[in-house]
Amino acid sequence: MEKVNLASAFASFDEHWSPRLAAEPNGQAVKLAKADGEFVWHHHEDADELFLVVSGRLRIEFRDDPPVVLEEGELIVVPRGVEHRPVAETETEMLLFEPSDTRNTGNVESAETQTDLERVE
Repeated sequence: MEKVNLASAFASFDEHWSPRLAAEPNGQAVKLAKADGEFVWHHHEDADELFLVVSGRLRIEFRDDPPVVLEEGELIVVPRGVEHRPVAETETEMLLFEPSDTRNTGNVESAETQTDLERVE
């Protein structure tokens, strides 16, 4: 059992759109990510994805629905199969909750695709 201090964990890296693994309860991954600007349009065929904004502001854009803006302390679950694109209007720190084998870019291969996540300390 290891505790994770979110402030220290976020301070340990600077890269945007490069999630770090914080914990893995019950086959799920708790990932920390910093974001700035636009991410790629993608969807996750077999997994819901939870976004929780710790600091900053995140807009989640959808192809078929209006965007949702998340402020600090707010979260949303994007259902599996729903195409979306996160956009950070300012640097944003967030937690992501999803199955451990979920790739950050879902069905899309891009420069932002991460397969082997570093663990935060």
